[in-house]
Amino acid sequence: MAARLVRRCCWRHFGAFVSTPSAVPASLLVPAGKVTTARALPQAPFTLFHTSSPSSWADGFSVKEQMEDSGNPEHKVISELIETAVSPQELFQLSELHVLNSNQASLIITQLSRLAAEKKLETESILHDKRFQQLISITDSQISQVWNNTLVNLLKSLYSLGMDSNRREMQSVEQEVLWRLRRLTFKQLASLAEFLAVKQGKESKLLNEVIKKLELRWTELEGTRTVVTLMGKVGHVSPALMDRLEDKALELAEQFNPDDIRKITLALAYQNRRCVPLLRALSYHLIQKHSELSLNVLMDLIFAYGKLNFHQPQVFQKIATDLHPHVSTMTPVEVTRCIRSFALLKWLSLPLFEAIAQYALDNTKQLSVTHLCSIILSFARLNFQPSGTEDFFNMVHEELQSQLDSLEPHLLTDLVWSLCVLQQAKAPYLQRVLAPNFHARIRGDQSLKAQNSRLKLIHINAAAKLESPDYQGPFLPVEMLSPVEPAGEKVTLLQSSLREALVGVMGSRDNGRFDVRTIYGWQIDAEMVVNSENKPLPLKDFAASHLLHSEGTKPLPPGARRVAFLRWEFPNFSNRSKDLLGRYAMARRHVQAAGFLVVDVTRQSPMSAPSAPSLPASGLAAVIPSRPPARQPEGGGG
Repeated sequence: MAARLVRRCCWRHFGAFVSTPSAVPASLLVPAGKVTTARALPQAPFTLFHTSSPSSWADGFSVKEQMEDSGNPEHKVISELIETAVSPQELFQLSELHVLNSNQASLIITQLSRLAAEKKLETESILHDKRFQQLISITDSQISQVWNNTLVNLLKSLYSLGMDSNRREMQSVEQEVLWRLRRLTFKQLASLAEFLAVKQGKESKLLNEVIKKLELRWTELEGTRTVVTLMGKVGHVSPALMDRLEDKALELAEQFNPDDIRKITLALAYQNRRCVPLLRALSYHLIQKHSELSLNVLMDLIFAYGKLNFHQPQVFQKIATDLHPHVSTMTPVEVTRCIRSFALLKWLSLPLFEAIAQYALDNTKQLSVTHLCSIILSFARLNFQPSGTEDFFNMVHEELQSQLDSLEPHLLTDLVWSLCVLQQAKAPYLQRVLAPNFHARIRGDQSLKAQNSRLKLIHINAAAKLESPDYQGPFLPVEMLSPVEPAGEKVTLLQSSLREALVGVMGSRDNGRFDVRTIYGWQIDAEMVVNSENKPLPLKDFAASHLLHSEGTKPLPPGARRVAFLRWEFPNFSNRSKDLLGRYAMARRHVQAAGFLVVDVTRQSPMSAPSAPSLPASGLAAVIPSRPPARQPEGGGG
C-alpha cells in the first residue's frame, strides 16, 4: 500500500509539469474521407512512463488516462461525439472525419456494439464494413496504448458483435487482456468474468485465468452489487470462489436489499449450495428490515427455499401472508410454481391454499391440464381438502377425464395416485392406469422413475380394492404385487426403541413380525395378533390376506384382532401441524381398511423414549382399545 501511495504521489507531481495541449486540435480540420493512423499527442513525456503507471485505481483509469481525458479538448470533443451517436453510420463518419488513436477507435467499436444490441441490428454488416476493418486495424496497431477500462470493454464488444475468435486482431486483444490481468482493478476483473461466464462458459481459458485472479484478490471485494453479480453469474464456474463469495455475503448480509437477497438465494438454489449460516442471516434480515416484498421476490424466495429444502417458519409465514392478496392477479404459471414450492417444503397455509383452490375455479379456462395436475399433486402431498370440495373436484373431473389420453404415463400415474390420496379417484381413472396395456409399459423398466411409478400403481390398486367398493376391475396381476425392496435405510432411534419395547411384549418371536411388506405397497413396522384379552397369539398359524404368500390357513379365532404398529417420524408430518402428509395418511387408511387395528407410534409415544427400551405386557392393553373404533380420523398422527 505504501509503495502504491508513493507512486501515485509521484505521478500527480509529475503531471503538474506537463504542458497542456493547444486549444484548437488540428485533427478537427482534417478533410472528410481521410483516415490515417493515430498521431503522437503532445503528452509525450507520459508515453515514456506508460508501462510503469499505477495499475489499479477505484475507477479503473490510471493517472495518465485521467489527465489525457480531461486535458485534451480534441479527446473531449471526439468522446462526446461518440457518446451521442445514435446510429452506426454516425460512428463510421467520425472515423472518416477525424484521425483516431487506438483508444478512440476502441470507444467507437464499443459504441457500435451497444447500438447493435439496443436496436437489434444485424452485426454481420457491421463486421464486414471497410470502415470497421480500419477501426480494428488502428486498435491492433496500438493495442498496448489502449487504456485498461477501454480494453476490457473492447474485448466484450468484439465478443458481442460476433467477431471470429480465430482472427489475428481478436487474438491480439485477448492476449493483451491476458497480459494485463494483474493491472486490472477487481471491478474490471469481476465485470470481465461475468461477461465471459455468460458468453463462453467454463471452457474459456481467459475466464479461468480471470477467476484465478479473483480468487487471489477476493479481499478487495467491496459492495453488495459485485458480490451478488459474481454469485449469480460466475460462482458456478469456481466452487473455491463461491466459498469466498458466501463468506463475503455473510459479512454484508445486513446491507442487502430484498432483490439482492432474491438473487443470492436463487444462485445458491441453482448451484445446490445449502449454505445454512448465510441463509439464516438473509432470512433474519428479510424479516427484520423488509416489510414489503414484491411478487417476484416472494415467488423466487419460496422457490429457492424449496429447492434447498431450507426451513424457516417465520419466512414461510411472511411469504404466504404476502402472497395471499396477489393470488387473484397471478398467472397460472406463477400459481403452480408457488404451490409446488410450498408443497415441497411441506408448509400448509390454509388461507393461501383456499385462495388457490378458488383461483382454479375462477380461471378454469386459463389453466392447462398440466397446471391443474400440478395443483392436484400439491394438494395431495399436504393432504389438503378445499372447503368447497364438491365444487372443486367436480371442476377437476370435468376438465381432466377427457384429457387423460394426452397425459404422459408417469404424470397420469402421479395424478391418479394423488386423487387416491384425496379419496377422489373415480372408476375411469382407476381403469385407465390399472389396465394391462398401461402397466405393461413399465414392468420391464428398471429405472428409478419406473420403480416409483410401479409402487404408486400398487397403492392405486390397494385404493381400488379397499376404498372403492363399486369398482369392478381391472386390478393389477399378482406378480406385480411383490414387495418393492427399499433402498438401504438407516435404523432410527424410534424404530429401534419400538422393536425393543415390542420384543418384551410379544414373549416369543412367533407372536409378531417386524418390517412387514404388504401387497398394498405399504410397510408395517410391527404386526401382532391378540385375542379378546389382548394376549399375543402365534402369527404363523393364521391366514394373512395382506401378504403375498401366507404361511398359515386358519381364520382368526372369535374376538381376535390384528394389530399394526405404524411408526411416524418427523418428516412424515406437515411442518405446521401434527397432521400426516398425504402419502402417509393414505397408508394409514389402507392398513386400517385391510382389517388392522392401527397403533400410531411417534416420538411423543412412551415407546420411543430412549429411557424406556421396553414395555411391560400390561402396557399393551393401554395402547389397544377394547374394541375397534368405527372410523378413525384421517391423517391422525397420534
